[in-house]
Amino acid sequence: MKNYTLSKHTLTKGEINLYDFGTIRLHAYQTKDPMEDEVFILEKDGNAVMIEAPCFYDNERELTSYIQEKNLHLSGLLVAYHMAGGSMFPGTKVFATENADQYGHTGGGKQLIDSFSDAFGQNFDNTIFTVTDFLTAGETTIDGMKFNILPTGEAYDIEIPEINAVYTHMLGHDCHSIIAGNGHADAVIAQLNGYIQKGYDLILTSHYTPEDLKDVQTKIEYLKNLKKIAAECTDAESFKEEIRKQYPAYSGENYLNMTAGFFFA
Repeated sequence: MKNYTLSKHTLTKGEINLYDFGTIRLHAYQTKDPMEDEVFILEKDGNAVMIEAPCFYDNERELTSYIQEKNLHLSGLLVAYHMAGGSMFPGTKVFATENADQYGHTGGGKQLIDSFSDAFGQNFDNTIFTVTDFLTAGETTIDGMKFNILPTGEAYDIEIPEINAVYTHMLGHDCHSIIAGNGHADAVIAQLNGYIQKGYDLILTSHYTPEDLKDVQTKIEYLKNLKKIAAECTDAESFKEEIRKQYPAYSGENYLNMTAGFFFA
């Protein structure tokens, strides 16, 4: 495990978990919004790059104040699976792959934004980011910080070599995830096995605090069992009931509902 010090900073609504690696720091912002979104800021030599953005106005104000208090110069935003919150930091460079841009503007990401906008009303920032700089697979450097772009079916994941970490959409070892059927479950399992093979120290996701490889293995076993339960059930309600029975402490009930909808359309 790479050495770092961890400190927590409680804000009015959310919380910052600050991982200090010495030459680079990771600010993990736990929004505590209805979707338990997580936003990450990499800081090096006073410059900062944000991975994803909050999508509720109160979180946007809170994180903006935090960045200003820390005197961070925001060099750009890497937006992948969460294209909402686009009114934040006007004039700042926005980086994404072409497929992530399509996902957020016309694909499944846009459908989720519309759904969340209906559910949360005026508190939700449904403004979609306009991409200023398109990314391709492979290495890219933003203000001295290196990233490796890994395109996925929907958007892209991000390797951060300097801290031996990877960012992806979802993990959550004790949280349900959105799984769009057996094929998607198999793809996620293969992806997670790849994380174990690469030996990442931290896995960053947009719905959970940073995790490690023990959490990855826990998630793999959950996904295998989820497929088994789905095969033994005949409808969405019995599926959800059995999942709740076997994983009573898991959060993310809304994600379980969405998963059930995919398996039992």
